[in-house]
Amino acid sequence: MVVSSKIKAGIIGATGYAGAELVRLLMSHPGAEVAAVSSVSFEGKPLSAVYPSLRGICDDVLQNEDAVIGKSDVVFASLPHGLSEKLAEKCAAAGKAFIDLGADFRLEAEEDYKEWYGLSYNKPQLHSQAVYCIPELHRQNLGESRLVANPGCYPTSIGLGLAPAVSKGLIRTEGIVIDSKSGVTGAGRGLTQNTHYPDCNEAFAPYKVACHRHTPEIEQTLSHMAGKRVTVTFVPHLLPVNRGIVSTIYADVAQGVDFSDIVAAYEAFYEKEKFVRVLPQGEIANLKNVKYSNYCDISLHHDARAGKLILVSTIDNMVKGAAGQAIQNMNLIMGIEESTGLDLIPPAF
Repeated sequence: MVVSSKIKAGIIGATGYAGAELVRLLMSHPGAEVAAVSSVSFEGKPLSAVYPSLRGICDDVLQNEDAVIGKSDVVFASLPHGLSEKLAEKCAAAGKAFIDLGADFRLEAEEDYKEWYGLSYNKPQLHSQAVYCIPELHRQNLGESRLVANPGCYPTSIGLGLAPAVSKGLIRTEGIVIDSKSGVTGAGRGLTQNTHYPDCNEAFAPYKVACHRHTPEIEQTLSHMAGKRVTVTFVPHLLPVNRGIVSTIYADVAQGVDFSDIVAAYEAFYEKEKFVRVLPQGEIANLKNVKYSNYCDISLHHDARAGKLILVSTIDNMVKGAAGQAIQNMNLIMGIEESTGLDLIPPAF
């Protein structure tokens, strides 16, 4: 009998969009294998019955969460907020790593979670163990942690987009305006009125203006980088496309800083980062160039007349904004090369 040395990965919430994307990516991961999948809504059915594209690739029968935890080395949870604490507790008791793609462990302050999600922390000790990780910005914080808060899609595009400028004092942190656009998969698999085809097709509009739940996560990330409290204006929009995020960000250039200094800082900051591409001057980041990949493309623009830095940061919300980043975090905590299984080339058209 051949014993597999691959990481056994379990996915709780495998029938959601992010869960299905995890399966798609893990099936091609040379160092991991899908050990078990679960779904409350479709328990007892093969995953390929829910997503026919997986027929003959992943016909695993959807089980309950305890079966997934028992069969796995690392457990991914892709669930609505409020459901991950008990899973994290079970995984900790069983000695299993836990990566949460939901919101339950992203916010450090319980009062922020109460304000934006309407719930309290039932297991405060777990939150003290959780590490929030955009790998390019936070991998040094992981240490021996086995509980990872996978960032949200908007905060990933925005955090990566602003990190060099904010951390190096190249812009004023007051008055930052973030205009983000996302494909409809960001809303999840459940149907809502604004993602109903007749409403979103041939349409384009903002939603949750100045009240989106990713706002405190964005501000938390930027505040840590700036070393002081940062407040932003964040307005998301719904694009009539399946996947992708474009974040266009406006900020005042700090006094005495030249645009050439900003360009040089971005190139140096991300020089060794495989998945962040700072585009040559004159090019504009476009979501079609990152689709189905773990890349973040950033383009920098200077409005000299207004003294503004305008930057555009694009990601695939299902990969770098969810499943791909989760696998990147798995690779880190399990001690294998960070980019393993993520050599995904964006299609040319």
